[in-house]
Amino acid sequence: MGDDPRDANPGDRQWHHQARADYALSRWSAATPPRYRDAEATLPEVTAWADRALADSAAAGALLLTGPTGTGKTYEALGALRRIAAGGPDRFEVIVINSADMYGRLRPSQVMGAAERELRRLSEVQYLLLDDLGSAQTSGWTEEVTYRLFNYRYNFCLPTILTSNLPARDENGPDLTAFVGARVASRLAEMVTSLVPVIGADRRRGGRAA
Repeated sequence: MGDDPRDANPGDRQWHHQARADYALSRWSAATPPRYRDAEATLPEVTAWADRALADSAAAGALLLTGPTGTGKTYEALGALRRIAAGGPDRFEVIVINSADMYGRLRPSQVMGAAERELRRLSEVQYLLLDDLGSAQTSGWTEEVTYRLFNYRYNFCLPTILTSNLPARDENGPDLTAFVGARVASRLAEMVTSLVPVIGADRRRGGRAA
């Protein structure tokens, strides 16, 4: 027998743990854009949230990363999901989507029921990473769609990761609370168990995707 747990007997506990990790990491890789395949959570608050989600996904709540463009929010968010996958969870389902793309997919189309099916898919998936929340133009329609999505995930205690260029709250300018509306803001106030400001220079201008 070698040291690789995959060489062990399939009845071995470590073998099953490694098999779960391999499967989860393959799903993480499939959901992750190629530019972020080396993503790794480095901030203590982010790794702590990921560890809580791995231990009990229903109690993890939401991770919200805020900060200027290019500071590494998406990198950290995908790194958190990678850390969970590498931990060998019993179950790992994930969707990674930019908020502008999400609203584009949810707009009514000629295919009857397509938007509703997509909303249900996003609402029900175990882990959802919604990137750049607050970047789309607000309207009554976006507010209603956002409410339906977050209301479902709130009610069913589904772990959610959010990134936004907007601060969670700012009395002197636009903030995430104003974008999502009062109903969603109320749910986020309870859902968000880890609010992580990510500061620094724009890494993209330095040649590193973040």
